[in-house]
Amino acid sequence: MLDELAQEDFLTLGPEGRIRAAYPFSAVPTPHRVTIAGGVQVWSMCAIDALGIPAMLGRDAVITSVDPVTGESVTVTSENGQTVWEPATAVVFVGRRGGCSGPAAEVCCDTLNFFTGSASARTWIEQHPGVNGRIVDRARAEEVGQATFGPLLTTG
Repeated sequence: MLDELAQEDFLTLGPEGRIRAAYPFSAVPTPHRVTIAGGVQVWSMCAIDALGIPAMLGRDAVITSVDPVTGESVTVTSENGQTVWEPATAVVFVGRRGGCSGPAAEVCCDTLNFFTGSASARTWIEQHPGVNGRIVDRARAEEVGQATFGPLLTTG
């Protein structure tokens, strides 16, 4: 059963056959930590996954991540359906490795990152010429995360 779910890219398995990720959650540490209201902390596979978790669970959350270029923190606080980004200049890169196919965990998850600003994201893009994609603003990143994961646990 797990192999079938992995084949359909609902989850990824580690080398020993144990669940490594069930989107949007990661069973192993990633740069994207989500603290859900009430104190539960989880890792997400990427920035978009992290942004989708509050919508999926219908809960407030605080997302903490690190800009892969500068090492500076990016924090997104989601409260009562409203978000606050720190720094306010933060953006998300949405992309995938060019010419690759396969599970999202291998093709794009490590490319979908938070950045403290567009300049940092452009530096990362220059350092990763095999990655195709674009920089999106906060509103678009939230929209993609919510559209992808928000409806997962709803009925009807």
